[in-house]
Parts: sequence; structure tokens; C-alpha cells
Amino acid sequence: MTPAVIPFEKMPFVKMSACGNDFLLIDAALAPQDIAGFTRRICDRHEGVGADGVEWMSAHADADLEIRLINADGSPAEISGNGTRCVAAYVCSTQGKERVSIRTGAGVKVCTLTGRSGSACEFEMDMGQPAVDKELIVSTPSGAHFSGIPVSMGNPHYVIFFSEFRVSEFPADWLLRAAEIQQSSQFPEGVNVEFVMMEGKHDLQARFFERGAGETKSSGTGSCACAVAAIATGRAESPVRVHAPGGAQTVRSEDDHIFLRGSAQFVCRGEFFLS
Repeated sequence: MTPAVIPFEKMPFVKMSACGNDFLLIDAALAPQDIAGFTRRICDRHEGVGADGVEWMSAHADADLEIRLINADGSPAEISGNGTRCVAAYVCSTQGKERVSIRTGAGVKVCTLTGRSGSACEFEMDMGQPAVDKELIVSTPSGAHFSGIPVSMGNPHYVIFFSEFRVSEFPADWLLRAAEIQQSSQFPEGVNVEFVMMEGKHDLQARFFERGAGETKSSGTGSCACAVAAIATGRAESPVRVHAPGGAQTVRSEDDHIFLRGSAQFVCRGEFFLS
């Protein structure tokens, strides 16, 4: 039986996941005027496709692609390490390249293919030079006080270390606390919040609460920020394996640059009905 033709206006997309951090990849030439509102619709996990954000892709003269990241809540972001890696996997698969340059809101990032298995690719990406600030105390409206390390990976992070993820020390309501930290006036542009527990000099456990998306199963720039803060405070040595609910990524330091290694997997492709 021939499928019926559906007379709806449609938006083609590719869905990808990097350690459980999921993104929709869409041609920026198709972006509607209200790109924030549309991104909220398509990222909705009940009435849309569902994703942590959309990477809007366009051609660029000095890179293989340029991407504009819009979070699930419609807010813009400078960069996602995982989202950028997803785009690199898309370029590798559609253009046959093994080294991909992508212009992001935090500059050009170069991703090098290191492995492939089925629909999954692994890359190492040069994340550039981080910026680490001194320890900062943040007080929340609920009366909690946190001591953390501000780190910039081209986007802002606040890394908080705990000795154990247990009720007696790690807050059971950490999502609420992270949201409060994110709204602090000490972070006028908002901040991505990481809760971290060390597991030796080369391993740590992390939980992520990101601007515009809330809790995510993983984060590329967040993993880098965790490792950078751990190394800067003497808690860790390069390379650092960052374990999260969505999987593990490896961060290493070389010549003042941070390199992130992890996977990206194709989930599906489809068409989203616009009306």
C-alpha cells in the first residue's frame, strides 16, 4: 500500500545524542522568524520531538559548518561541547571527513574522528583555553551556601565539589539548589552548575544543571569545566575521566588547551509538522 501524502508543512531534522545529551540538527536556512518559539515547540518532550536544544546549521567560508545553539527553553547559548560533537558526526557521515572545523558562538572548534561503530562516532575536540577564577561563595534564597570554582569554557560554569553523593552532604534537592545558584546575581548571564565527587586523581562523578535545559544526562563543556576545576585545585591530574548518568567522557590538558573525547550517536531523522 502506498503511504498517503500528508499535506502539512514540515521541518526536516536529524536527532543525535552524545552521552544522553540530545540535540536536533536543522538547516538554519529553514529557521522560522520566531526561532526561539519554534525551538521550544520542537524540543518539548511530550508534544514535540524532544531534545536539550537545537543546533541550527549553516555554511561558513572559513569552517565546514557554522552552528547556532538554541536551548530547549528558547534561550541562546555560546556552545555545547556535546552538541558540537553531534554536528561533527553529521559532517563526517554526510561528507566523509575525519577532521571537522565548526564555528560556534565560542569560536572555531576542531573535531577529529577517533573511532566509529555502527551509528556512533567518537571524536576528540580541541576546546581551547579555559579560564579559571578563584573560589566563589554563593548564597541562595533558601539559606544554603555553596563554595565553588567559576570556569569559562567559552560559556560560564560553576563547579561544586562534594566528598560523597550522599544525603548527609550532597543535597537531596540539588536540582532546586542548582536552579537557585543559576539565578544568582553573581552570574548576570546565568551559569551552568556542576556537582562533582572525586574518585581518585583521574576519575570523577558529575551531575549537570544547564542554562536553558535544566538537568542533563551529560555535558561536554561541563565535563571540561569539572576536570579543569579539579586540576586547578590539585584534586586531579590530566587526563580526567568524567562519569555522568549518560556515560563517560575524557578530558585532557596539553599546552594550555583542553581536549574533550567522547561519542556521538545518530538517533533518527524525520519531519516535524509545523501546523
